[in-house]
Amino acid sequence: MRLETERLVLRKPDPERDLEGYVELWGDPEVMRFLGGQTLPPEEVPEAMGRNLRQWERHGLGLFSVLRKEDDRFVGRIGYLLWDTDRWVNAVREELEGDLELEIGWAVLSPFWGQGYATEAAIACRDHAFSELGRERVISLIEPSNAASIRVAEKIGETYEHDVQLSWVTVGLYSLGNRPAL
Repeated sequence: MRLETERLVLRKPDPERDLEGYVELWGDPEVMRFLGGQTLPPEEVPEAMGRNLRQWERHGLGLFSVLRKEDDRFVGRIGYLLWDTDRWVNAVREELEGDLELEIGWAVLSPFWGQGYATEAAIACRDHAFSELGRERVISLIEPSNAASIRVAEKIGETYEHDVQLSWVTVGLYSLGNRPAL
């Protein structure tokens, strides 16, 4: 699976080509303060990438590596996470089946903040989710102090719904579309 925008290519991560970019992303304290707070040492990055790739294998989708078209520079990871919202468990970490909520999540390297890359890629994911994946609803889980990510959610049409308590943090759930009737 591959998506393209005017400036970006979103593709399935490649452990060899993308390793340096993920080391930079997950080693950046400014990025990680909104993604669990802990930076990852370089030696742990391959396993973290492996978790994401296992979601791709199980569900056929996951977080994309995002590259700038002009120079093939890694700018971040943006794409899909699946959640069992009855238990608030993420499919990256566990084997999940059944009706799962589709989150559009984003993390951009701090040197590229404020350049519209997260919004551009998130719009591509939103449009793909509703058209190609046939989804009726997408969500984004955002740490309440992350004003930039809240703006991205609003730019893609999501609105605040309610707070969700994950095991490590309380986040705001932003959504677009209708929750299917149970």
